[in-house]
Amino acid sequence: MNPKWWKESVVYQIYPISFMDSNGDGIGDLRGIMSKLDYLQDLGVDVIWICPIYKSPNHDNGYDISDYCDIMKEFGTMDDFDRLLRELHSRGMKLMMDLVLNHTSHQHPWFIESRSSKDNPKRDYYIWRKGKNGGPPNNWESYFSGSVWELDPKTDEYYLHLYSKFQPDLNWENPAVIDKLHEMVQWWLKKGVDGFRFDAIAHIVKKGGYPDALNPHGTATVRAYDMFSNLEHVHTLLRNLNDQVLYFYDIMTVGETSGLGPEQALDYVGDGRRELNMTFQFEHMNLDCAAPGGGKWDTVPWSLLELKKIISNWQTVLHGKGWNANYLCNHDQPRSVSRFGNDLYYRIPSAKMLATFIHMLEGTPYIYQGEELGMTNAGFESIDDYRDVETLNYYEEKRTNGVPEADIMAAIHKKSRDNARTPMQWDDGENGGFTTGVPWIRVNSNSREINAASAVRDPDSIYHYYKKLIELRKKHQVIVYGDYTLLLEEHPEIYAYTRTLEEQRLLVILNFFEREPVFELPEDFQPEKLELLISNYTPNKEEDLQSLKLRPYEARVYLQRQSQVR
Repeated sequence: MNPKWWKESVVYQIYPISFMDSNGDGIGDLRGIMSKLDYLQDLGVDVIWICPIYKSPNHDNGYDISDYCDIMKEFGTMDDFDRLLRELHSRGMKLMMDLVLNHTSHQHPWFIESRSSKDNPKRDYYIWRKGKNGGPPNNWESYFSGSVWELDPKTDEYYLHLYSKFQPDLNWENPAVIDKLHEMVQWWLKKGVDGFRFDAIAHIVKKGGYPDALNPHGTATVRAYDMFSNLEHVHTLLRNLNDQVLYFYDIMTVGETSGLGPEQALDYVGDGRRELNMTFQFEHMNLDCAAPGGGKWDTVPWSLLELKKIISNWQTVLHGKGWNANYLCNHDQPRSVSRFGNDLYYRIPSAKMLATFIHMLEGTPYIYQGEELGMTNAGFESIDDYRDVETLNYYEEKRTNGVPEADIMAAIHKKSRDNARTPMQWDDGENGGFTTGVPWIRVNSNSREINAASAVRDPDSIYHYYKKLIELRKKHQVIVYGDYTLLLEEHPEIYAYTRTLEEQRLLVILNFFEREPVFELPEDFQPEKLELLISNYTPNKEEDLQSLKLRPYEARVYLQRQSQVR
């Protein structure tokens, strides 16, 4: 079982620019977070994961860091941070920082020096190459559209950026860079932070020689993920980071590692690997993509059978060998109830069902701010209301290629990262109680109906359902450590599974759609011995558990002790 505090924790992710504004400038800040700690403590979460708060010009909402050891002025000061950390620890809560080690801002002093001349001592802190045939060094495509290479006129060389041109990639082949990053990580650990989420960590190693990717269609750029994702040397670098720095602190670490399955994830999180505690996997986030590796914007209806296959594979392969990080939404993904539930007619039951799904799996559950309220996608009508660099680049690229405006906006309504970045909806007042000023991005128009104040008052709300799920997880070890077994593998509407630990067994029944399928109770469960732990509907007194007709998006969790099994 190998108990660890981070296995038994529930993590709440804060996107600080959108969480709570304390001074009326329209931007969330550290003091705003502090003002809501009682709310988070009441919810029952153990760890707060805060997206980047470092000094930054904010071209990518803080994921472009210009000083790793300072705070973005819009968010506050280092004194504010120190106070926040003390406040969390005094409540028995922990703080996980979001740390970007793959790239910096183009305004970081290292890059300013690096680009100043070819013979600058920090030139090799970043990846510079001469052009080829009058163009970039190779045909790799950036995650934010266009080439990964940007020409710097001063030295007539290109620098590499897997994300925007304002985010140059660090050169992890340079020992001096590694030493500087190790020193910085230790600086934060000495401050008392409780862990890190390592952004884009799978990309810190690029294929030697930077060759062109295969290009059968002759396009200007190619999605060359196999050239810079999860390459073998990443593991050596992570083990060195662990052995030289992380090992000496009782912390949690999670890596953002796209493009892998559970077998490859064990290379990062397997017991004895000395790398990370868990990774964020993206297989289930690609369910509604039209083609694997084809980009996020072209969508198709997702399949429950595929979701079962993906999640079950992660649950079984990692069991006893590694650890899962379970999520349905974050700052880079659409709102879960709009994507996997029904945000029009069944918002409340479907949000509760999805929460049940995530919190009853083996692994650490992650709640993204507002998910506990059932916040939905924004659906802004005008591109002028969007702020995300990826969204704006996509819009311009498609407009240039002649794609109709309506088609572009339909894709943005479904998949834009800004869907998750609209301000937290605290009450039914102006701007959802987020700010007394003009918010940096518009508040969702449904904030009068969906907000924390009304949810806290309503004992039947999504918020209180999350509280109960968290309480159950702390009460029953089977929810944390139990073995997972999928039931009804081929059922197109019902996702059911069991969790078993010693003498306890859970039965989790989830209806993922609005139809009313019938769940047949497995033979080794006795209806009279089942204890209902939680449900998003009030059970009918006359219902037959042997043949249970499920209501739209219904979720139930039963407990049966093994001694009670036939």
